[in-house]
Amino acid sequence: MGQMRRNLKWHSGNRVELLIDGDSFFPAMLSAIESARETLLLEIYLAASGAVMDRFIAALCASAERGVRVCLLFDHFGARDLRQSDRQRLSRAGVSLVLYNPIAFNKWFANFSRDHRKMLVIDQRLAFIGGTGLTDSYRSDLPGRPDTPWHEVMCRVEGPVVGDIARLFTQLWNRSCLDSLPLLNGRSQPGRVAGDALVRLLTSEGPRNQRIERSILSMTHNARQRVWICTAYFLPSFALRLALRRAARRGVDVRLVVSGPLTDHLWIHHASKRYYRRLLNAGVHIYEYQPRMLHAKLALIDDQVSIGSCNLDHWNLRWNLEANIEVREPLFSAEVEQMLLNDFVQSQEITAAEWAQRPWHRKIKELVWALISQWILRIR
Repeated sequence: MGQMRRNLKWHSGNRVELLIDGDSFFPAMLSAIESARETLLLEIYLAASGAVMDRFIAALCASAERGVRVCLLFDHFGARDLRQSDRQRLSRAGVSLVLYNPIAFNKWFANFSRDHRKMLVIDQRLAFIGGTGLTDSYRSDLPGRPDTPWHEVMCRVEGPVVGDIARLFTQLWNRSCLDSLPLLNGRSQPGRVAGDALVRLLTSEGPRNQRIERSILSMTHNARQRVWICTAYFLPSFALRLALRRAARRGVDVRLVVSGPLTDHLWIHHASKRYYRRLLNAGVHIYEYQPRMLHAKLALIDDQVSIGSCNLDHWNLRWNLEANIEVREPLFSAEVEQMLLNDFVQSQEITAAEWAQRPWHRKIKELVWALISQWILRIR
């Protein structure tokens, strides 16, 4: 219950910086790791060996060797491509690595519960939160990599809300291993004022805690000007689809940026199209992002932003641990607005007239994948 109350608490005095794409947020995260002096907490879903991971391992090991307590919480399934040699490098340097919910046959459907959060906390004074993984897919400046890095965002956060992010990490860490982590230490100052942003942390932890979606629904119901949502995997709940249609019908500018042809889950790309017709007929604008793989997850509703790891799809909301921040601050909202305006330009808008005229074989493909997705979602 205490965690649920903290999920609802707004903190003033924060500073939030929007970092767009890996070429921006990876250097900022590495710089922050190099500045750590006491504790370094890193929670990531997707972690794979490669050039990006090599850079992070070097920085994490250097931090541990100068006396920083370095705690890594990786999802067991998401870290399946992290080589044993890389894990040994971390261990030899004194880095503590815990894998969330190890896959086991006797767990049955409990294996589907994954830690999808993406958070980094430095000395309980600075945090990063968003949707990235530690893989080469997000960088364009690596030898042999294509010029189509995944489109993603992270936020650099300072101020009192960093304390909530640190507590969220600590609670899961202490549930996942015997090496307990103190909640706070005396030298940190998580409550210091850093800026003008009003921020709160929200989580999703399966059917019992879906505060991220409930907040998005509430904001959509009350929206007066706009509801702009960017999501990599568009399988929204009935409640969200209904709220979007109703908002559009009362004159709100409702726009969705969803994955285009470049996606790592093509079946979701096809299954999601089942929802297009009713949304388009209600006046919702749908944009399919074209130049790269879309992996960002955020919403700009009037002037409030929700940003983090949650895609608002059925699977995320049923099985995954997710973390978003909500931000009220005019300058930050303007930065998010400009990013989305750029994304609209780089997307193909789907119109109701064009959608009605698509060939029959595409309709069959969409129906088949939609039925398969519904069957998957019935798994208990």
